[in-house]
Amino acid sequence: MHTTLHPLLATGADAAPALSAPGRAALDFAGLRALIAATTARLNALGLGRNDRVAIVLANGPEMASCFVACASAVTSAPLNPAYRADEFDFYLSDLGAKALIVERGSLSPAIEVAVKHGVRVLDLVVPDGAPAGAFTLESREPHAGAPAAHPGAAQPDDVSMLLHTSGTTSRPKIVPLSQRNLAASAQHIARTLQFTPRDCGLNIMPLFHIHGLIAGVLAPLAAGSQVFCTPGFNALKFFAWMDEARPTWYTAVPTMHQTILARADKNREVIARHPLRFLRSSSSSIPPQVIAELEQAFGAPLIEAYGMTEATHQMASNPLPPAVRKPGTVGVAAGPQIAIMGEDGALLPCGATGEIVIRGANVTAGYENNPKANAEAFRDGWFRTGDQGVLDADGYLSITGRLKEIINRGGEKVSPREVDEILMDHPAVAQVVCFGMPHAKLGEEVAAVVVLREGHAATERDLQQFVAARAADFKVPKKILFMAEIPKGATGKLQRIGLAAKLGLTG
Repeated sequence: MHTTLHPLLATGADAAPALSAPGRAALDFAGLRALIAATTARLNALGLGRNDRVAIVLANGPEMASCFVACASAVTSAPLNPAYRADEFDFYLSDLGAKALIVERGSLSPAIEVAVKHGVRVLDLVVPDGAPAGAFTLESREPHAGAPAAHPGAAQPDDVSMLLHTSGTTSRPKIVPLSQRNLAASAQHIARTLQFTPRDCGLNIMPLFHIHGLIAGVLAPLAAGSQVFCTPGFNALKFFAWMDEARPTWYTAVPTMHQTILARADKNREVIARHPLRFLRSSSSSIPPQVIAELEQAFGAPLIEAYGMTEATHQMASNPLPPAVRKPGTVGVAAGPQIAIMGEDGALLPCGATGEIVIRGANVTAGYENNPKANAEAFRDGWFRTGDQGVLDADGYLSITGRLKEIINRGGEKVSPREVDEILMDHPAVAQVVCFGMPHAKLGEEVAAVVVLREGHAATERDLQQFVAARAADFKVPKKILFMAEIPKGATGKLQRIGLAAKLGLTG
């Protein structure tokens, strides 16, 4: 196992395509390695070296991918959502202690003004005319009169390679430091799980400020010498045209993206037939088994559901590729770190028992930054507590029964919102659903749901309540069902149950 990115990225053949993009020539692996070396030298000359924090605010695309890989190889990369507003950039740039900010030349991002206010050096990413996808140079907006980097050169195994914040749905976002060792381990775990080869090409539609896209979408395939086709971000209207151009063998997405693609798949059967996929991958939130079956039928390929989180540098468990057994409704077997189920007393539980999912291994963060309280709560006897509730079966397949913070407590009766989701997804009129807890004066919480109906279908709140009541105990029946054109989602396309009641004005 490699423990740093440099040897990891030495795999691809010099002339093989590494990064490509719509309407652009591909950057080969020789070019990518030269770019990493040149970027390292440039950052070092500007006084930025190992463990110095460099924020990256770039739109999705090949330059975001290459800039992340180059920065993660030399300094501490901190990718940020380019859609943030000034107040958010003010929080993140100061919280990270960023020394520099990379933006594309001509950017109007509010991050620039915030960086100047905090004395953070602004670096322009410049793409030369006619350059292949991902090629760039860095130019400082102010002349650098200081000394070169104190710690130059390629990052070492225990250097911090990337900083990301947790989503902070219930508390102040926490900083997750991920080392070279963490990134290298996770990339190799994913490459092994998905059996990447140089013949593969991934169609990346995931945002590249989020662990899923950065590690599974970019770093893991590059580590196996395969190609990444970098889109400007998810666009269901362009997905099948990109398929035609990229000729991919796989793609990874969150369930809401898969469902939007599925809605257009029938009209694009010829494109699918021209470019048969080896597999589809889903992660970041649960995908209903009904949707897995429809996607597999539409694409004629297996869907591999995986389980990941930022603190584990993404992947923790995954369903295996055929001919090994896939179990829809589970997130598969341990695919990197060790996985166990822990009881409330800290004891590890046997197969079949429900408890908290805990992990340990080379891809797991050593701990949150400057947050001893969070670390005391998150680690127990060397295991990291995921905050998810689950059960392992006799074959080692993991089922997630709920997020501990998302479990709805209705007057002492515990309801897993995922269970109600899956019941509602069986209704012929339901296309998408997310259940969540809403405040209730006497019970504490009551079950609520947002539903998106299938085109051409109709159902009332009462219809759906009766449908759930026929299959589950009365206390699990949603008291309130809202019908919407789309499910409210977070910045990365994930369903966010926590805080949804407040967002929708359901205050009890």
